Amino acid sequence: MGSIMSDGLVLPAVLLALLAYVVPRLIAPLLPEGLPALMANAVLSALSMCILSGVFFFGLYVWQGVPARELLAHGWGRNLATFGRLGVISGIIWAPIMVLSVAGLPRKWVHKTW
Repeated sequence: MGSIMSDGLVLPAVLLALLAYVVPRLIAPLLPEGLPALMANAVLSALSMCILSGVFFFGLYVWQGVPARELLAHGWGRNLATFGRLGVISGIIWAPIMVLSVAGLPRKWVHKTW
């Protein structure tokens, strides 16, 4: 099971893609209907995905056997830079799916029309 999660690229990519689909839909009920709220949802979703992707990669490092104590010994600044960069770079995987998920939200609007 460990090799599927860490060595392969398919399962981590699928998990990031599923997360990118779900995050905007979880944020949508918290915002009103309308175009400004839809844009706010896109921004909040992108920020959330960057953070969640960074945490996901930290978890993959620990899953591969790197002790969390060793990762945290480098300091918060270096960890934020390293895993934040990984989270942003993984946008190649999650950004298109997140955009499609946000674009599908107006279909569920009741009070506003697109």
